[in-house]
Amino acid sequence: MRRNSVLMSMLGITVAGFGLAWAWPWLAAQMASGEAPAETIALGKTLYGKYCAACHGANLEGQPDWKSPLPSGRMPAPPHDASGHTWHHPDGVLFRITKDGPAAVVGGGYRSDMPGFGSVMSDDEIRAVLAFIKSVWPEQERQYQAEMSRREQKAAQ
Repeated sequence: MRRNSVLMSMLGITVAGFGLAWAWPWLAAQMASGEAPAETIALGKTLYGKYCAACHGANLEGQPDWKSPLPSGRMPAPPHDASGHTWHHPDGVLFRITKDGPAAVVGGGYRSDMPGFGSVMSDDEIRAVLAFIKSVWPEQERQYQAEMSRREQKAAQ
């Protein structure tokens, strides 16, 4: 009986894995268009509060005077609402900045106070944070960002 339970569990996991692999392109497209499931957005909001809000603001407002360098020469945390520039970037860039940190993406010796979060959040958790951020943008900004993401995907093919 125990062996049958193990085999059924393995079969269930395999089927779930195939289902996720089959559904992933659809889910990624939904997230790119800002239409992530409510559960994903809720998880992203929680993770944003835990890892991002201290610098980027509880209401995604960023740090004051975010366009001017700090005394250290580094830039303040920008807003992630429509007043910032986050929505100008395609999904791949936003994901890499969040996972690896801005300095890894910008290059050229760029220094930032923002660390990469790849060691504390999974890829899916990073995508959830980005889905939450996108969920607060007005329609025009979401459409622009979705188009930038489509162009990025097309260029990668």
